[in-house]
Amino acid sequence: MTIRPATGNTLKLSLELLKRIPRHRYVTAAELHRQLEAAGIVRTRRSIERQLEQLSLEFEIERDDRSKPYGYRWMSHALGFSLPMLNEQESLLLALAQRYLQNLLPASVMQSMEGFFFQARTNLLGQATPKPETQWLNKVRVVDVTQPLLPPVIPAVVFEAVTTALYQNLWLTIGYQNAAGKQAEYRVMPLGLAQQGPRLYLVCRFEGYDNERSTALHRIQQATVSGLGFTPPPEFSLERYDADGRFGFGEGVKIRLSFSITKEAGYHLLESGLSADQVVEETGAGYRIQATVVDSAQLQWWLNGFGDQVWGVEKVAVH
Repeated sequence: MTIRPATGNTLKLSLELLKRIPRHRYVTAAELHRQLEAAGIVRTRRSIERQLEQLSLEFEIERDDRSKPYGYRWMSHALGFSLPMLNEQESLLLALAQRYLQNLLPASVMQSMEGFFFQARTNLLGQATPKPETQWLNKVRVVDVTQPLLPPVIPAVVFEAVTTALYQNLWLTIGYQNAAGKQAEYRVMPLGLAQQGPRLYLVCRFEGYDNERSTALHRIQQATVSGLGFTPPPEFSLERYDADGRFGFGEGVKIRLSFSITKEAGYHLLESGLSADQVVEETGAGYRIQATVVDSAQLQWWLNGFGDQVWGVEKVAVH
């Protein structure tokens, strides 16, 4: 097999294309063009088409030219190219990542990984005799702790704009509609993305303010990425924002919470406590619980959910 001398750019393009050409289906130049762009590799569609034509001559790559656009795939008997290929364990990891992390990855990253996700699925599901890695996909699941709800609809263009701005530290202009139906346009500094149950929230700073707020992604009607970058504020931490109860509609105020709960309703708190300093006292009617927690609307909703199985609630501010 002989390959004509190539420049560094041409060689890099060839390697990237060879990694992304599948074995069990045809892929078009347009699909590969999108994947490469999402990975930050900018080439013209025509240059990709020319390179695919050359690669199909040099390697065991089949070109489907029965109709346009042409499709390309490795021949069934081909050994492929000596680039790292996904093994079963790597395929399992990618399959689980696509299933559970797709809302927490930038849209551009998901697009650039499309070929690898397809290869992972093919490795796991294209086997006559399922291997342990294939069976594992049906043996694990993330389950809801509350009544399951369908995720609200988020336009793909909005998700792509938001994650692009967040990924690249760029200012974002959003058209936002609040729960009361009021619409307004804002310029925001995106700082974090969080999934809470079926909903996604963007943590950001509104232009002209020095505090952070959570905005529901499904309420963003339009989103436009600016070309203006920003330096994330060093004092901001998404982990601390969460620990302060901000996603539970709190303001980070810590309290010493005390309440009584029936044994039937409260037994799970002996296994999964409210805090590291939780104290449990067994009483004739149930348990008396004390713990240091962040006060929030979510905490109150949680307590109210037990109805008359919880009583004697006390909250004392921690200074």
